[in-house]
Amino acid sequence: NRAILHVDMDAFFASVEQRDDPALKGKAIAVGGSPGGRGVVMTASYEARKFGVRSGMPSFKAKQLCPQAIVLGWSRGEYSRYSRWVTQIIASKAPLVEKASIDEFYID
Repeated sequence: NRAILHVDMDAFFASVEQRDDPALKGKAIAVGGSPGGRGVVMTASYEARKFGVRSGMPSFKAKQLCPQAIVLGWSRGEYSRYSRWVTQIIASKAPLVEKASIDEFYID
């Protein structure tokens, strides 16, 4: 019997931002494009999700739902570094890992 485990780190980008800037811990943050333009939320911290902020929604809508949200641009280099770190941890424990995206894996 085989099983495939799907791992999707839904608050990955926000968690990286909070880890790298301790002043953001416990605060509502959204990572993505500017709310003043046509930006889209890539992910939101759990604190922002309580207000209905979700991935894929326009950043201006996120600010309407959660005016106190801090909207941050994204820092691809840091996300890639943490993604590689998580990939190494998972690969050290599982016989077969397929990386679907920077924050999503299938484990056999």
